[in-house]
Amino acid sequence: MEPYRHKAQYYETDTMKIVHHSNYVRWMEEARVDLLEQMGLGYDAMEREGVLSPVLSVECEYKSMTRFPETVEIVTTMTNYTGVRFELAYEMRDAQTGTLRCRGRSSHCFIDGTGKPISLRRAFPAWDKLFCSVAEHWR
Repeated sequence: MEPYRHKAQYYETDTMKIVHHSNYVRWMEEARVDLLEQMGLGYDAMEREGVLSPVLSVECEYKSMTRFPETVEIVTTMTNYTGVRFELAYEMRDAQTGTLRCRGRSSHCFIDGTGKPISLRRAFPAWDKLFCSVAEHWR
């Protein structure tokens, strides 16, 4: 999988011209959407089948500041997959220098439109195989 790249935008900065900490969570979402699309199973495809994937938890550990107009490269790895839930890790580095900016993690589940949990293993076995292969790639 290819890393996701995000160029810091001026509106994402505070009065010190440093990217506000809340934007890293948004970048994690962008990287997650990109990873799923690279897998061939974007959120739009899942939603067409009635599958939603809400965030259960998110965590960030800030290491250094990102400033406008730096570009951050985000490597997203799937650290766990159970068929009902998955977890991702994110490492955000300055694209030019490689300096670590932030590490993050998020966990997600699969639900239907009523909020009932869905097991991909039972309901979507081809998707389950895809998630298993991606998770296995990083073990």
